[in-house]
Amino acid sequence: MDLENQKRVKDFAEEFGPENVIVILGASEAEASGLAAETVTAGDPTFAGPLTGVSLGLKVYHVCEPEIKDEVDPAVYDEQVSMMEMVLDVDSIIEEMKSIREQYCKY
Repeated sequence: MDLENQKRVKDFAEEFGPENVIVILGASEAEASGLAAETVTAGDPTFAGPLTGVSLGLKVYHVCEPEIKDEVDPAVYDEQVSMMEMVLDVDSIIEEMKSIREQYCKY
């Protein structure tokens, strides 16, 4: 997650309260999704950005997870995500995201 997005997430959590913020990711690999998820839950593991040492504990999901997919209009999901979903290892992404939530999410 780049430094600008880390700052945005941190600002939103401060403005709205971390219990009211959900981060939805769309990275194409489980490892990249996990790194971004860890950043917004436990803090920046690369020690390079605004979330270094900041444990927000935010809820975080990947757009391909059922919890998010079920909330999106099927036509919109089909148009915006379904092509990507066909080439992703969705099971690995889901497993990685669940692991991060179990370890670090507070809300």
